[in-house]
Amino acid sequence: MTLHDAHNHLQDDALAPHLERIEAAWTDLAGPTGRMVVNGTHPDDWPRVAALAAKYPCVLPAYGLHPWDAGAPRAQDWLERLRALLVANPRASVGEIGLDRWILDTARPDDPRLAGVRRAPMEEQIAAFLPQLALAAELDRSASIHCLHAYPDLLPLLRTHPRPRRGFLLHAYSGPSDLIPELAALGAYFSFNPNFLANTTLPPAKCNQIGYTLPGTLNSRLANFRVIPADRLLCETDAPAMLPPQIWRTHKLPPAADGTPVNHPGNIEAAYSGLAALRGTETAALAECLASNFTRLFGP
Repeated sequence: MTLHDAHNHLQDDALAPHLERIEAAWTDLAGPTGRMVVNGTHPDDWPRVAALAAKYPCVLPAYGLHPWDAGAPRAQDWLERLRALLVANPRASVGEIGLDRWILDTARPDDPRLAGVRRAPMEEQIAAFLPQLALAAELDRSASIHCLHAYPDLLPLLRTHPRPRRGFLLHAYSGPSDLIPELAALGAYFSFNPNFLANTTLPPAKCNQIGYTLPGTLNSRLANFRVIPADRLLCETDAPAMLPPQIWRTHKLPPAADGTPVNHPGNIEAAYSGLAALRGTETAALAECLASNFTRLFGP
């Protein structure tokens, strides 16, 4: 099978000591044509993304300003730099961009994931998001969109502003089910993250059994991925974040220096196995479908 990771952050410091190990595991797991889309989050990390894309054939670079970084200092010419990177590499996409109300309304003031982050108000996030979306539309590059508790803000923007003709990715989709049809009509693809499998009791070994489905009542995120159209599905890891539940981790890395658990991109295997079980299909058949979707969105 050929596997693709539609969204991760291989450039993150937590993965830096393990890059050769990750690359070797990825080649064995994903096949010679398996790709991972590596998303920058701020102009400061774009050079690291570019270096990874130059070194590893499996890496498709993406460059963007994440909503968590929308309040961080940056050079005035950041958007021109983004354009230059995209023009220089036709394989590059726009990401990670988006909107996030969780950091404004729900996250604890002392959440360690947001240490040192100036939480940009929604107006600032939108001001950063729209020109990046416009650039993706102008160059017809896919855009990887982060949206957390902000679909009432995002949907009107998608309705009224240009979007890339090839479509855009709603990474780790956790929005309402009733928005799926309209979002798909607007061009959305939806990526499944194995972190969503928390609290399921399915033994991963059963995932290769034809027709085996996840038992019991599903949470809303899992239920969504039963009804998303097959031609709009993708899988992701968001590594080094969003670890799968322990029983699903086929690839493991030591924790970061501060003790934070680290997700290995090889856990894309859990995403495919879990999604196949969720939809009651063979993993190989799902992989063939997702390979077609990945190529349509990100290019060959």
